[in-house]
Amino acid sequence: MVKAKYKFNAETLSYVKVEHNLKAKLSRSVSLVMSIIMMVVFLQFYETPKTKMLKRENQRLETQYELMYKNLGDVEKVLTDLQERDDNLYRVIFEADPIPNSVRKAGFGGINKYAQLESLDNSELVIKTARKLDIISKQAYVQSKSYDELVKLALDKEKMLASIPAVMPVSNKDLKRTASGWGFRIDPVYKIRRFHYGMDFSAPIGTEIYAAGDGVVKKVETSRSGYGRWVVIDHGFGYETLYGHMSKFNVKVGDKVKRGSVIGYVGNAGKSTGPHVHYEVHKNGKPVNPQFYYFKDLTPEEYDRMVALSSNTGQSMD
Repeated sequence: MVKAKYKFNAETLSYVKVEHNLKAKLSRSVSLVMSIIMMVVFLQFYETPKTKMLKRENQRLETQYELMYKNLGDVEKVLTDLQERDDNLYRVIFEADPIPNSVRKAGFGGINKYAQLESLDNSELVIKTARKLDIISKQAYVQSKSYDELVKLALDKEKMLASIPAVMPVSNKDLKRTASGWGFRIDPVYKIRRFHYGMDFSAPIGTEIYAAGDGVVKKVETSRSGYGRWVVIDHGFGYETLYGHMSKFNVKVGDKVKRGSVIGYVGNAGKSTGPHVHYEVHKNGKPVNPQFYYFKDLTPEEYDRMVALSSNTGQSMD
């Protein structure tokens, strides 16, 4: 049985029994619900001072992120200009390969490192700003390391200029010894069209053969076919030169040579149809056209004539 409840009546100075009925309970419940609804409506349409302050702070932060993203775009343009100058100007001057785009753009795949930012109200703006900052920071680091390398190359520039193969392998001032150039030629033995990866210079047997640049003798080889007696010089900085069909050597493996040093003598050894030196230039392990490197001993007019002479020859001598 539910115990009766009483409340004190100050007017009659007596206790009055409290009546519990459904109507009274319902009235109190409705009043409570209405109070809650009014409070929710009030909070929805009427902001508290603290809410207003937080909203203003959020707007300021959003504006700052938008300005930061715009400023990062300006920084990115400057960095892109530096990268283009680095690849197309500075590295060309110092004979260095450009930095691959895969290296400059590397390191942004895989795990989502911005997952913790996805719960923010302005997550899209925050994440794209954070991502752009990371990309620019990585590219700036790569560019900084590139400039460190260029400083070293600048310090080695004098040594590099002395090492680049920049003269013809035989005395050829009148250019009459230019026999056959780079490109497709008719093989003198097999009479088929083959690519000639060098230049041939005809000269009497015993004519001196010169090192085209400073370097170290890497190979001194002899064979009955191919280049016969041949020498390879490592010039550093990615350059090597090859001299074939010698009659006699004047160097051994490990010798240090200077540009113009006599390394051997013209012959007719190996697969050869007449006394000459077969000359090749290799850059980073690949043969390149030697005619691009005769800037030390030819005038522009002589260079044009030499190119014409080597191009007109339809058959190589080896």
